[in-house]
Amino acid sequence: MPSPIRRSLRASLLEGAFAELVGACAAGGTLTAWALYLELSPFLIGVLGALPFAAQLVHLPAAFCTRRFGSRRTALWMVAISRQAVLPLVALPFVSLAPAARQAIFLACAFLTSTLGVVGNNAWTAWMGELVPGAVRGRYFGRRTSVCAMAATCSALAAGLLLDVGRSRGKGGLALAALSLAASLAGAITTALLRRQHEPRSASPAELPTLEEALTPVRDPRARPLLAFQLAWSAASGLSIAFYPLHMIGHLQMGFAAVALYNAGIAAARTIASPLWGTVLDRSGARRVLVLCAIGQGLSPFLWLFATPERLWPLAIDAMLCGTAMAGLSLATFSLPIELSRPPERSFYVAAVAAAAGLGTSIASAGGGALVKVLPSSTLLGGLPLVAAHLLFLCGAVGRLSAVLLALRVAGRPAPVPAAVEAFAPLAA
Repeated sequence: MPSPIRRSLRASLLEGAFAELVGACAAGGTLTAWALYLELSPFLIGVLGALPFAAQLVHLPAAFCTRRFGSRRTALWMVAISRQAVLPLVALPFVSLAPAARQAIFLACAFLTSTLGVVGNNAWTAWMGELVPGAVRGRYFGRRTSVCAMAATCSALAAGLLLDVGRSRGKGGLALAALSLAASLAGAITTALLRRQHEPRSASPAELPTLEEALTPVRDPRARPLLAFQLAWSAASGLSIAFYPLHMIGHLQMGFAAVALYNAGIAAARTIASPLWGTVLDRSGARRVLVLCAIGQGLSPFLWLFATPERLWPLAIDAMLCGTAMAGLSLATFSLPIELSRPPERSFYVAAVAAAAGLGTSIASAGGGALVKVLPSSTLLGGLPLVAAHLLFLCGAVGRLSAVLLALRVAGRPAPVPAAVEAFAPLAA
């Protein structure tokens, strides 16, 4: 009979795979397809791109919920509800409503999915921080990220093919409704798998937190550089984040299947790189991984300047570079709040880092939606023909590389490896 920890960690691997299916059917390229189907304006597209990141501000009250009701209980309820918030979209293509009303329903569902998902994620991170032994945390989450990336690849390709088939046959609304139903069903499976994961004995008791605990991350001199990096990095990334998929579909004339193939390339790179970065993280600490991956991802937007409808190979290189860098960056930013905090304040460290990311991305994303209207529609740079989206990508690249200077100031500590914990190393290998 497997121990509760082993059983929980294995269930978490499977839950992560089904969570990626939810994401493929309800986020990413599917959201872009909904935006095009409902004919959202550029401003609303910017708002839609900002929603998942603006919702990160909910991490602050979410941390209070996590402490008040317990991490496992909060995660179970909030994740379950957030992944059923897409159900109204199943009927949206088939009801007779004014365009503005349909757009409002879609944005409301996206808002609920994002905000409730953030509350659940805050609790889930605190829960996993106590459940996964610290000495193998990097290797375990590296393996989990690899499994998730593989599931994301298959799910994104299937969703992209369905969207392309639906659009070519004039059944785009039916394809979108089917994906929303699939997201709901997969979400129900993730809830069942989360219930199989136990509450660790070391879990902090459910109690009302104090103001002093809530302010700990801001007062901690080790955490402040991480917050500054996250704010700057997210602002640089958020400026153009909503326009990458639109640029692929509009300017580069790629179909949804081609977009899904690009995302599959990113996922494939993450599948390969995540376990490697996890090993580096356990041995050298999260700071080194953070700096290296921030540099790599900062160079990514420059490749987009060379892509044209007839020359898409730069995006293949970008997918490999971006996927490799994203794998390490996500592991580092996940691990650092756990490394720097004690269990009672952990949810607040997670909340502070996520809120900094959400604040920077949401403001910059909404600003990018307004800025793209005033940028020149076409220009030349060193003989390269550029459009407005290219200029946003360049601004983001400069901002990301500038944020690397802040990453150099981030503190971190490698966790020691107790002999008893090595018994769980096979799960993380």
